[in-house]
Amino acid sequence: MAVVVVEEGERGGYRGGGDRAGGFRGAGGDFRGGQGGFRGGERGFFRGGERGFFRGGERGFRGGDRGGGFGGRGRARELGDRPADIDARTVDNSQDALVASLQSLRVRDDDLPSRPGFGTIGRPVKLRTNFFPVTVPKGPVYEYDVSINPPADNKRLRRRIYHLAEQTDEWAQAGLTGKVAHDRCARLYASFRLPQPLEIKVSYTEEGTEDAENKREPKEYKLAIRFIQPLETKSLSRFLEGHPQYRDYDVMPVINALNIILAMYPNRAAGGGVMVGRNKFFHPSPQAPPVPLGGGLEAWRGFFSSVRPVWKQLMVNVNVCTTAFYRPGNLAERLIEFLNASYGARSATFVRGVRVRTIHLGYRKTVKTVAKVNARQHRFVAEGLGEVTVEEYFAKKYKIALKYPDLPLIDVGGQKKNYLPAEVCVILDGQPYRGKLLDEHTSEMITVACQPPNINGQMITGRGLHELGFAQTSAPMDAFGVKIGTDMAVVPGRILPPPIVRYQGGDLPSIEDRAAWNLRGVRFSVGARLEKWAVLLLGDGNRNEFAGPSDPELLRTLDGFADMCAGSGMVVDRRARPTVVAAQLPPKRPEDALRKAAIQRIREVLTGIPAKPKIVLVVLSNGDRHVYSGLKHLCDVFLDVATVCVHAGKLRKEKGQVQYFANVALKFNIKLGGVNHELGERNMAWLRREPTMLVGMDVTHPGSGTVRGTPSIAAVVGSVDKYMAQYPASLRLQESKKEMISDLHSMMEERLVAYRDKNKGVLPSRVLVYRDGVSEGQFKTVLNEEMPEIKKAFARLGTAQRPYSPKLTIVICGKRHHTRFFPTDTGGADEEGRPKPGTVVDRGVTAVYEYDFFLQAHKGLQGTGSSRPTHYYVVHDEIGIGADALQTLTHDISYTFARATKAVSLVSPAYYADLACERGRCYLISLLQGISDSGVTSGSGGSEREEIKREARRLWRFDKSPNAVGGSLKDTMFYL
Repeated sequence: MAVVVVEEGERGGYRGGGDRAGGFRGAGGDFRGGQGGFRGGERGFFRGGERGFFRGGERGFRGGDRGGGFGGRGRARELGDRPADIDARTVDNSQDALVASLQSLRVRDDDLPSRPGFGTIGRPVKLRTNFFPVTVPKGPVYEYDVSINPPADNKRLRRRIYHLAEQTDEWAQAGLTGKVAHDRCARLYASFRLPQPLEIKVSYTEEGTEDAENKREPKEYKLAIRFIQPLETKSLSRFLEGHPQYRDYDVMPVINALNIILAMYPNRAAGGGVMVGRNKFFHPSPQAPPVPLGGGLEAWRGFFSSVRPVWKQLMVNVNVCTTAFYRPGNLAERLIEFLNASYGARSATFVRGVRVRTIHLGYRKTVKTVAKVNARQHRFVAEGLGEVTVEEYFAKKYKIALKYPDLPLIDVGGQKKNYLPAEVCVILDGQPYRGKLLDEHTSEMITVACQPPNINGQMITGRGLHELGFAQTSAPMDAFGVKIGTDMAVVPGRILPPPIVRYQGGDLPSIEDRAAWNLRGVRFSVGARLEKWAVLLLGDGNRNEFAGPSDPELLRTLDGFADMCAGSGMVVDRRARPTVVAAQLPPKRPEDALRKAAIQRIREVLTGIPAKPKIVLVVLSNGDRHVYSGLKHLCDVFLDVATVCVHAGKLRKEKGQVQYFANVALKFNIKLGGVNHELGERNMAWLRREPTMLVGMDVTHPGSGTVRGTPSIAAVVGSVDKYMAQYPASLRLQESKKEMISDLHSMMEERLVAYRDKNKGVLPSRVLVYRDGVSEGQFKTVLNEEMPEIKKAFARLGTAQRPYSPKLTIVICGKRHHTRFFPTDTGGADEEGRPKPGTVVDRGVTAVYEYDFFLQAHKGLQGTGSSRPTHYYVVHDEIGIGADALQTLTHDISYTFARATKAVSLVSPAYYADLACERGRCYLISLLQGISDSGVTSGSGGSEREEIKREARRLWRFDKSPNAVGGSLKDTMFYL
């Protein structure tokens, strides 16, 4: 199961499936919790230098932003007092010479393109970055395979075996102490050649007290350490120096070895730390104690480290990260806290996989799941007691009177069930929570994770380097000759100028430093027609609800909203007021966690409207995600009606109401086919040079707590108009957890046909794809699997006489990385100490040979921490876009996001694909919540997966359309 980890700084915040009013996307975090998920945010404050006060632009209202001015929290200051001199390796022109020499190399279709050059546009800035130099060991490093006999089938067991092995005489006699590094699995690296054959015998005893009633004799394990190969490091050095003949050298064997060497100290058994994944380390610290999250959990702050090859230098990337851990204590009490934290919280989500110690016998067990019976219901035959309930058994056998006999029992058995009351179990310390975070947990995690940039930087260079063992060159680093520098690298960057943003009637005079603007006095570039619309009031017991369809305040509010739409350039039919209907939802019931009865009531009311509306304004009573998801599923898939959701409390609140109306008008206009704003002529020049389609692609996967076998969801969006504003979407179900898009040729064909239909039969001669959500290890897979499917779609739209083969460029967009930049002076920083919007970096921490750059187009929300840049990596380039052209285009397109008046953190086409995926999750809400109509659960598998696939297709209405959404909605941006 995945552990939810928050790495400081990413686009984030609460993602309410596209248009859940009152939600927000922050600038930080990297975690998902709940269906549709949360992507973390960055909250926190920069307090550096003078406190100061900053007011941005005019105090107008903002669509999709916070509006007005805001208080700054001080000016940027340098991280520490060390001078900020740019690394000499990045300014000696040697890399420019390499780039020039690579242009003559021939690149195959399945090769990543070489960097064509470096960007020059923008104002130069100096940036610190969380990379530290690593000395390359002279080598060789000796690689060994480790086999454990009898086989150890879980991580906890293997960790214990290695811990015991390190304490044996054989380990010391072989000279392994402080001289080797291993992954506590099958790989071991030594700084010298080990004797062969080499075998270490371990007398295994369980950590802690075993079952007192069933004591076991120590079990013997044998570790056979077998030589594989020496890893020489000279080739790595030549790769880093940019020798053209080493362009295809595989650096990963040496990089993997170095990562394991660096992980040995923070992951040492005696260190008291916890490793999450392969490279995140958490140590209890008085300087950063755990922070309670409520609901039985607490947040730990730790550090990530990973070795990276960059130009002329091996570096280690170190970052702050945060994850949720179980609060130690009585399992029953923690479980009750979890269940009370949120309506619909499920016991199995909390207890599955947690390690506990029993108070009556003292042995340690792993909880498998919860039972369907409690201590008063479950009866069994006990020796000397006859048939008793579990409650009676503990009272008679151990003189323990259960406090919570109505709680479900927990199963700590293996092949056979072994039921225990949760209250006789104590949660062991230091366990990361592997379930799905509740909404309430996520909100608290955002707050904990998001710290000011200078605080994060100081944590990295101080506590981080020390806890990771880098500051003191800990064993076994010293044995391998590996040393880590303690100063952050300083790299050159540039701040790109903002594009011209145009509305109907002309260009905006300027865009503020915070990459945002307001809607005062402007009209949408193309106003849609607002006609045949309806309003649905949902009653769900909230005091902010309107009194009903005839509530005078509601009618005044709707008139005000219609005025806003008209004033913003939409064509509003004043003769026909919207149809207003109300649905009083049935109350929440534990047996109906998904609120199916509420959705059925909404269906009855909407289908009772005499004339089908084009769009419905849904006035939500509260933020119930099940009502929201069920509503979107109903209206998108079954009723073919566009919807925009708002919160009653915010809609009727006078303060900020005009701004709120503006936000909602943005969504109405784009969903009805309008264009909110566009780029100026100069910024559109490259796009209009010849017919060009921008494409966004993404895949979203089921997370923890879902029904096993729940499909992944793929989305492809493509521009269809000259404004690059409208991006209809294709959605598909596909094999669970599969990252590559399975039905890509059909999806791309749909997008190309939509483009052709909107452009008088003309197809694009250039297709620029922004592919989101692909890790670096999958770049070649995109070329080998997805690119042929895209080209298959091209071929299907051509003929033998007139083949269709447009130029194709594919750019991967990466947000799940740990690279951060820290301005070195006030000129490169915003008022909270983060890099200014438009900051781009393509030297110093980028690829040696290939074509990539980091871009932070957006400004984080006020009071958030460091903004995470997006890593753009070109994996195929037939168009031949130069560095300046691609960086500027990507930056400019980030200003075209339709439902905001600001630049966004991820280029708009990829952002749209991400939102389309999230909308698809609404259609599978039950499976993603671990609930199946067929009775299959999150722990099910095998033959039952086919039944889950059939159930998902029924929810998707696959028999009607593989796209889920058909009818009039399929050609719109229904997912915003």
